[in-house]
Amino acid sequence: MLDADGFKRPTHSELYAEMEIEAKAKYGETVNTSDRSLLGRILRLFAWFLSKAWQDTEASYYSAYKNTSDGVQLDRLAPQVGITRNLSTWAQGTLQVSGVAGYTVPAGFRVATEAGTIFETLAPIILNGSGSGSGTIQALDAGTGGNVAANTITVIIKPDANVTSVNNPAESSGGQDKETDLELRDKWTDSLAGGGAATIDAVRAALLRVTGVRAATVIENDKNTPDSDGRPPKSIEAYVLGGVAADIGQAILGSKAGGIEPYGSESVVVNDLAGNPHTMKFTYAAEILIHVRVTVTKNASYPTDGNTQMTNAIVRYIGGEATTGQLYVGLNMGDDVIYSRLIAAAYSVPGVEDVLIEVSTNGTTWTQANVAVDPQEVAQTAHTLITVMP
Repeated sequence: MLDADGFKRPTHSELYAEMEIEAKAKYGETVNTSDRSLLGRILRLFAWFLSKAWQDTEASYYSAYKNTSDGVQLDRLAPQVGITRNLSTWAQGTLQVSGVAGYTVPAGFRVATEAGTIFETLAPIILNGSGSGSGTIQALDAGTGGNVAANTITVIIKPDANVTSVNNPAESSGGQDKETDLELRDKWTDSLAGGGAATIDAVRAALLRVTGVRAATVIENDKNTPDSDGRPPKSIEAYVLGGVAADIGQAILGSKAGGIEPYGSESVVVNDLAGNPHTMKFTYAAEILIHVRVTVTKNASYPTDGNTQMTNAIVRYIGGEATTGQLYVGLNMGDDVIYSRLIAAAYSVPGVEDVLIEVSTNGTTWTQANVAVDPQEVAQTAHTLITVMP
């Protein structure tokens, strides 16, 4: 039922109780509705089907709200606030081919790793006089599974007498898994932090809605003189992590106040709705790379891949590339790295008895304390910067 307090779905037992009351009202109080009687079985059967219908009704009701919808329902709500889910992408890399001189390896030529990750060439590759050539390949399946290490793509799916060997001299990259419901909800919340336009929060919200932007902050100089960082009078400077310059410039143009000068080290020309060009400036955020060294005391319940789980838990908190190749947003611009939260991330792995964590911004000087981050900076890490011992 739906009332001022919201939606309440009747359970199977509640539905059966109501049907039993109605049955006794129709056929008398002495009618047999036990689970062994025909009427009792019919009532229970119908109550079960009705409970399933009520479950679907409840799911339909909650799919209208950000925090309770999921999957496709959440995808259909997000465009109402100007955002969409980031879909999975295909990893790409370079393939080195050896074979008969002058032979043209056709587009769509398939190769793979020993583990079975399949790639195909995007364009024909012409082998030179020495019988070698290179070209771009793309994973057949989207996602982080296509991010493979160098020198692992060595299998030719369909042997060709003119091709003797293949190899990838560098790792493939760019493969991303589809944004999860939790990540999409977080992006939704951040993108709505500032409503309207012509405000600092509105500019930041517009930047966070740009595809590829993982963090952003906006600093203004509302004085009539340049500030201590060289910003001109009546200007704003947007610090952005990720994203394409043209898209960032368009977001700034569409959200800043008229007459306010955008300032920064990056410059891009974008057009307004009338087709008039405007020069938008911003600055890509300075990334503070966080090195983490973890010493773990574990018990028998510690999983075999516990070190990997712990590494990825720390990456999810700070932000950066996990062992799967997935990029996590993590901390926002200006957020300090909190030491106790690193410990909490380590303890999220079962079987941890004790843990010692050390952090560094240069890989040589280590500390057991918070790492301060300036407003125009953002902390980032990567699985390659995290060591878990033993």
